[in-house]
Amino acid sequence: MNKASKRQTPEDAQVGREPRQYLTFSLGQEMFAIGILDIREIIEYRGITTVPMVPAFVRGVINLRGAVVPVIDLAARFGRPSSEITRRTCIVIIELDNEGEQQVLGIVVDAVSAVLEIPDSQIEPAPAFGARIRTDFIAGMGKVDERFVILLNTQNVLAVDEMAMLAQLDEPERQPAEAED
Repeated sequence: MNKASKRQTPEDAQVGREPRQYLTFSLGQEMFAIGILDIREIIEYRGITTVPMVPAFVRGVINLRGAVVPVIDLAARFGRPSSEITRRTCIVIIELDNEGEQQVLGIVVDAVSAVLEIPDSQIEPAPAFGARIRTDFIAGMGKVDERFVILLNTQNVLAVDEMAMLAQLDEPERQPAEAED
């Protein structure tokens, strides 16, 4: 799928809102979604190299056609126990704009479900309370078949600056080296 935006149909123009496509996936018992324009590809879970001294939500890095790509355990990022790896576990490769630079990250999800079109009319704002994840991580709540899908704000969930700050907080305090005379 290319990153070009979908052409608007006359029906969309009349309503003034264009249906958007989202990749849906599960984490535990909950269904989440990310806009497909942020997604580069989906790969099977394999070949992760662990990296020392990183926050618990960073699984490690993978080699993606010669590029080093950090892999984030999305469940752990949300403050939950790390995802259990099963045969359905996938890594979704996300491409984000970070201050004009393209940042590529992988996220571990329990299982990919489908690509769905969710019109804006079926999206509610993020709840003020009740969700078990931070509300700034939620772009909205999509109504799909009488159930809600949590639409993630990938820029906030995968904010590189915030994750770097958390990595610094996780580092054990280092004792300054004693100066030798």
